[in-house]
Amino acid sequence: MDIEQLRAYCLSKPKSTEDFPFDQDTLVFKVLGKMFALVPLKKWEAGLASINLKCDPEYAIQLREDYQSIEAGWHMSKKHWNTIYLHQSELDLKLITKLLDHSYDMVVKGMTKRMREKLH
Repeated sequence: MDIEQLRAYCLSKPKSTEDFPFDQDTLVFKVLGKMFALVPLKKWEAGLASINLKCDPEYAIQLREDYQSIEAGWHMSKKHWNTIYLHQSELDLKLITKLLDHSYDMVVKGMTKRMREKLH
């Protein structure tokens, strides 16, 4: 998955937006103002593509045990976020999109009912 595919996929999610709230290097995808994916662009440019995604704590641990290219979230809550190293070949497109979906769904799940209603 290249950066344009990643961007298109994230923006295809209902009510998703992109922003640079921290600096010009960290592209952040949000749903109704809540972060679900963070992309360090300088790493992508250097051939070290990675993405931070929200994750259920138990599932996060399982993923870290099953895949060398998934670690506790860098500069994020280690309990709720994973860093996915996309430049490593063990992750296929199907798994990457599944993890993106899971992150988006985790953020939506944590919203109030009123916020979730805005997604439709």
